[in-house]
Amino acid sequence: MTDFRQQALDYHQFPTPGKISVELTTPAETSLDLSLAYSPGVAEPVRAIADNPDDVYKYTGKGNTVAVITNGTAILGLGNLGGMASKPVMEGKALLFKRFANINSFDIEVKHKTVEEFVNTVANIADSFGGINLEDIKAPECFAIEKALIERCKIPVFHDDQHGTAIVTAAGMINALEIQGKNIKHANIVCMGAGAAAIACMELLLKCGAQREKIYMLDTKGVIHTRRDDLNEYKRLFANNTDKRTLEDVIDGADVFVGVSGPNVLSAENVKLMADNPVVFACSNPDPEIKPELALSARDDLIIATGRSDYPNQVNNVLCFPFIFRGALDVRARRINDEMKVAAVHAIRELAKEPVLQEVLDASCETSLTFGKGYIIPKPMDPRLCGRVAYAVAKAAVESGVAALEMPENYMA
Repeated sequence: MTDFRQQALDYHQFPTPGKISVELTTPAETSLDLSLAYSPGVAEPVRAIADNPDDVYKYTGKGNTVAVITNGTAILGLGNLGGMASKPVMEGKALLFKRFANINSFDIEVKHKTVEEFVNTVANIADSFGGINLEDIKAPECFAIEKALIERCKIPVFHDDQHGTAIVTAAGMINALEIQGKNIKHANIVCMGAGAAAIACMELLLKCGAQREKIYMLDTKGVIHTRRDDLNEYKRLFANNTDKRTLEDVIDGADVFVGVSGPNVLSAENVKLMADNPVVFACSNPDPEIKPELALSARDDLIIATGRSDYPNQVNNVLCFPFIFRGALDVRARRINDEMKVAAVHAIRELAKEPVLQEVLDASCETSLTFGKGYIIPKPMDPRLCGRVAYAVAKAAVESGVAALEMPENYMA
């Protein structure tokens, strides 16, 4: 572990501190180049944009640029460590945008005293970008922040900790249930955790067919039920009219366990209580709610997924967020709506059913992968993800009326 820690520190420090830089896209070698790039030539696109504001997409990089913005209040699994501590994560997000979808990004860490201050800061700079990816903002403030920014901004705003996690979870979950011979409409679901990711995951599963009365959500005080008087407005959406109060109560006969909480909260004994052919998503990082080897020792009819790359079935947001933005930017979507999210779910899950490319096997250090219990969701290095997901998202944006452009001819899919 010490060696890995040093490797990680060296990776972020050498050969140049950080993980991203700015590159030139036009020549800047001659006097003429400079006169075109800046004064006096730059006056021409300035006048054009002043006359027609949409020309900003023609003459600047706005349409292919996303701001990755945080306040550092919920960094990975590390908590509220502040903006500067979050900067390596935000740079990492920018790296992933560029690597997987060729989208340029700038990371922005915001200091603020109130939610209103944060919203005002972001809204006031939003027009500089084609989209905004919110990141590592704690619940419940993240809900109010995203809602306010969606209302105030003319560009897509997407809190990846909520919706990226939800999209990838839903894609893997629907596939896992299919393999287990189950339908999401009839599944009894236990959700351990009631923060941003948990609530977004359950909301999207509802849009994919799950039934609200079959969802049991737990926080640190136990089952969220209708007779509790300590629930915020977001938890109240999942207050179940039930006499069940503990994890042991609700896990008995459950088809699905979704963990977005903390390490080692699900025991082997809990797993044994679940229905035949259960599905467990233990997504707490770095340590899952139950280790796969322990869960599989308790049940051999189980499908398990985690957030880790060293186990099969990794629930990884990189399967989603670069391509959501790629599709949204390419048709100049004003927002990322539910139709676009559901389209991404189905594009991701269907790709898992196709033969895996050799280059993906090589990058994943696998000899073979076939749709089944150990492969319910694509690997992040699959080059087909960008085309499939971006196409589905762009098409859904156009069809749902939030796109300013029609589908480009011969689009990437």
